[in-house]
Amino acid sequence: MRAELVSGKSKLSTGAPGEAQLAISGVSKHFGGVRAVESVSLSVRRGGLVSVIGPNGAGKTSLLNMISGFYRPDSGSITFEGKDITGARPSQVAMLGIARTFQNIALFSGMTVLDNIMLGRHVRMKAGVLSSFVYWGLAQKEEVAHRARVEELIEFLELEDLRKQPTSGLAYGLRKRVELGRALALDPTVLLLDEPMGGMNQEEKEDMARYILEVNQQWGTTVILIEHDMAVVMDISEHVTVLDRGRKIAEGSPNEVQGNPAVIHAYLGTAAERREAAE
Repeated sequence: MRAELVSGKSKLSTGAPGEAQLAISGVSKHFGGVRAVESVSLSVRRGGLVSVIGPNGAGKTSLLNMISGFYRPDSGSITFEGKDITGARPSQVAMLGIARTFQNIALFSGMTVLDNIMLGRHVRMKAGVLSSFVYWGLAQKEEVAHRARVEELIEFLELEDLRKQPTSGLAYGLRKRVELGRALALDPTVLLLDEPMGGMNQEEKEDMARYILEVNQQWGTTVILIEHDMAVVMDISEHVTVLDRGRKIAEGSPNEVQGNPAVIHAYLGTAAERREAAE
């Protein structure tokens, strides 16, 4: 089954690995007098795994919201696959193949695991109102095909025994896994993950990291990850961008970033500031 998933993903990937797939150029977003993001630029290669890190309030989620269409940049541009998507609506961004998860779980608690993941297929469904009304035709065939894809994802995420359970009764880590499945159901070429491991125990984090790496390395999906667990970030990322108070203060390989004085200051402050906080 996993071989089929890998095969399916490879058909969706276009262009050469290594080329810039997503280019963010000088984007800014202000809310009144608050500068959430200020002139941030970022280039993400096709098939890359990039982490965006920074202290709370650094502008990380606001950046993802602009990429996914939930926020419109006040200035700057966002280009995907050579097309300007600045200010595109979330549904338009999803149609292009950019999917995301949210920092706060956004599942339908009264629906089953299978149905929640199935919702991620809606932008891929092409059957119109007439065929859906008749049902015994294109709509039925399409439903079967989409259901088969969802079953593959359920197996990949090791949720087979929970497929018919309402998500409201699942443990937190499992609900995070279902949300990942719903994003993957879009068959994205770019996956935006907003703290997918937040609130998880160590075993759950290891499982999530394994899924992310497989999606990135075997399926060829570009991943942009926001995560506070620095051990995970440094272990799985190939490139790290650091934000602080809305501005980009550093970027590079994990080794380059973790030794950067500006990054250390952003997270820990100066020695004097740490002494003041302790008093």
